[in-house]
Amino acid sequence: MPTPAKRIVLDASALMDFFEDRPGAQTVEALIASAAQGQSELLMSVVNWGEVYYSVHRAQGSATAQKIIAEIAQLPIDLVPATYGLTKQAAEFHAHHKLPYLGCFAAALAAGRQAALATSDKHFARVTSRLRLLWTSNP
Repeated sequence: MPTPAKRIVLDASALMDFFEDRPGAQTVEALIASAAQGQSELLMSVVNWGEVYYSVHRAQGSATAQKIIAEIAQLPIDLVPATYGLTKQAAEFHAHHKLPYLGCFAAALAAGRQAALATSDKHFARVTSRLRLLWTSNP
């Protein structure tokens, strides 16, 4: 199993950077390549996966959303269920740091797994003392 330094949690913004070819797409592509080569481990909360699905569905329709989730399934990303413990920790992040609630699932997963959090969401600048952040683009 990879060391914690090689364990990375993707939040929805990071994956959206990749799929929409936004600033940060190359960083996420490099993370995916590293995981595909077994050099790192990529994790994502199923809640944040749902956020990607919802965002694409809302903006581009059901067919595109289905295509995106099929593509995500082919990537070396381990989807992590929203357990009681993860949900409680996400709620605590939300209460203490005023982060967007869905993003708190990524933060909680990163904290619980001693992983870096890959994001382009500027809200996470509030928790730089609590989490190791890997900015996919400038916050």
